[in-house]
Formats: sequence, structure tokens, C-alpha cells
Amino acid sequence: MGHVKLHIPGPVEVSAKTFKAFCSPMVGHRGQGFKDLYAKIQPQLQALLRTRQLVYLSTSSAWGVMEGALRNLVAKKVLCCMCGAFSDKWLDVARRCGKAAEGLQVEWGQPIRAEQIDRKLASGGFDALTLIHNETSTGTMSPLAEIGALKKKYPEVLFIVDAVSSLSAIEIDFEALGIDVLLAGTQKAFAMPPGLTVFVCSPAALAKAATVGDRGYYFDFVEFQKNAEQSMTPSTPSIAHVYALASKLEDFFAEGLAARYERHLRLATKTREWAVNRGFTLFPEPGFESVTLTCVNHGAKAGGRVVDAAKLQKLVKDQGILIDGGYGKIKGTTFRLSSMGDETEASMHVLYEALDEALGKMG
Repeated sequence: MGHVKLHIPGPVEVSAKTFKAFCSPMVGHRGQGFKDLYAKIQPQLQALLRTRQLVYLSTSSAWGVMEGALRNLVAKKVLCCMCGAFSDKWLDVARRCGKAAEGLQVEWGQPIRAEQIDRKLASGGFDALTLIHNETSTGTMSPLAEIGALKKKYPEVLFIVDAVSSLSAIEIDFEALGIDVLLAGTQKAFAMPPGLTVFVCSPAALAKAATVGDRGYYFDFVEFQKNAEQSMTPSTPSIAHVYALASKLEDFFAEGLAARYERHLRLATKTREWAVNRGFTLFPEPGFESVTLTCVNHGAKAGGRVVDAAKLQKLVKDQGILIDGGYGKIKGTTFRLSSMGDETEASMHVLYEALDEALGKMG
């Protein structure tokens, strides 16, 4: 079989234009060529993240910066908001970093709500919290604006937000929300190869990091700021990824950010409608569904259509498309369909047709 089109939650399909940019000739990472490249995309990154702060580039998966945020910002105790496989992992990572940590656990498929965080923070003792905006394992999106409003009540608590599978698919206003660290890997809604993380820190986060003596080096936020001021990175970057990012940012602004956000919402809505019209139910609590992927039950909840997810996945793959058969403890009882990145109504229609053909064969 030739190329298999990716409709998994990440990495997602990468365009020929992006791959061509990825293969651009190398330049010295301390030379003027790289500085010019970084400086060129900096205003676009700031516009995308809605910030006046410098946006940093880390050659790592998002988990590198996520762990780095804990090492840089937690001196007392961190509250880890947990609603799925990836947000649940924050607690373990925090403790492996030697940080005092407490979990705010909700049932998978439910969002994190502001009142739940408020009750925890009211007890005092926390100097940071972690939140995954869009929990990829369950296709559930927590209300970021509602949660961000708590920052006014708890200004001493640093808000660390993972927007790995939502940034560039939905508007996120870093400064208006009062977030202190916002980060995203580029292999999901950015539709780039894995290996680069984009992130930004508030002045409060940088000030806090400067007081922490064991924050390490590779993910030292103070070093990122010093280097970004010179349009550089602390360590040797993946220059190919930065070329690809420049290409993607061209695409984003050519389409228009508002149009991009509308497209992601429209495609997610169509995918949910496809699932419901085929007799399935959706895993997330109604009203909190992701705008980048759809997590579909197939018998996991009462009243929904029951199918063999592994068989469905195989039959769709036989047509040259890869879907996801569920993740973590809901693997085998859900399947996930990505609609993020460069997808269009036409490309999603091909996916729906492949799914319908597979379901027809299953009876």
C-alpha cells in the first residue's frame, strides 16, 4: 500500500508545501540567516498567540516544555487538573520532578470547570496549576476563558496551559486570559512534523523562574528569553522545523485567522453530525466537544451503536486512511477522528465516505 492518509489526533497530515519548506538548505543557527528567519516569524507568532511577549521555539516535544514549566515555576505546590490520559500524566511528571503536587480529578469526558479549581485554590498553598485545554485522549475541551478568569482572584498562582491540540484551531488570547505559560507542539493543529514546541511566558513567569535555582538548563525559561531577544534559541534548534513553521504561518495568515478558526469549528461540527447520524454517541460531555478531533463511542455508553473498533480501523486503513482506535483506558471502546490542520470539507468528505463503506461491510 502507498501513503496512508492520517486522520489520527497527531501527528496529522503534512502538506507538500510544508515538507518542501522543511527541506530548505541549512544555515548556521548562530548566524544572521537564522536570526533573520526567527525575527521574520516573531510578529506572526505574537499575533497568533495574541501577545506582546516574545514567543519561544523549543526543539522538543511539548512534554519537554511541560516538564520545564514545572521545574521553572513550582516552588511550593502545583495543582494538576486531570480529565484524561494526558492531563492525568501531569501529576506523575510533577512528582518525578520532585515537586509537591495535588490532582484535581474529574471523570474522563468531563471538562475541568472553574468552580472546581476555585475550591482547590481557595485552600492556599499552591503557586502553580496545570491545565490541558483540549484533552486529546477524550476529545474534550475545557472552558479556558472561564478558568482564566480565576487569575484575577489568584494572581500569585501561575497558570500553565497546554494547548497542544487547540492552538491555531481556536482563538487563544494569551494576555487577556491571564495565562503565564502557553505551549503547543506543532504536529497537531499546526500540521507540521513532530519535534518543535512553540511557547510563551508572562513577565510573572519569567520573574518566578529567575528565583528558582534548580530549573535546569535545556528548558530554562530565563535562557529562552535572553536568546529570543537576539532572535536565537538557547541550544541548537531544528532549523528545518523553523523553515516549516514559517511556511505554515504564511498559510495561516493567507487564510485569515478568523476563517481558520471558523473552518475548524465547521469541520468538527460536521464530523460530530456524521457520527450521530450513523447512530453513534459522542464521548465528551455535551457542549465541551473538541474543535480539532471527535471522540466517538461505539457501545461505551448506553444507546449508542456498537461496532468493532479494531475492525473498523482496519477496513478504513484498507482504503488508505488511518483513524484512531481509542487511547488509554477507553481504547477499544471509542474511536477518534481528526479534522485539524489543513483539512477541508472535501478531504473530510473522503473520510466520511471511507467510514460509511467500512460500516457497510460490517453490517
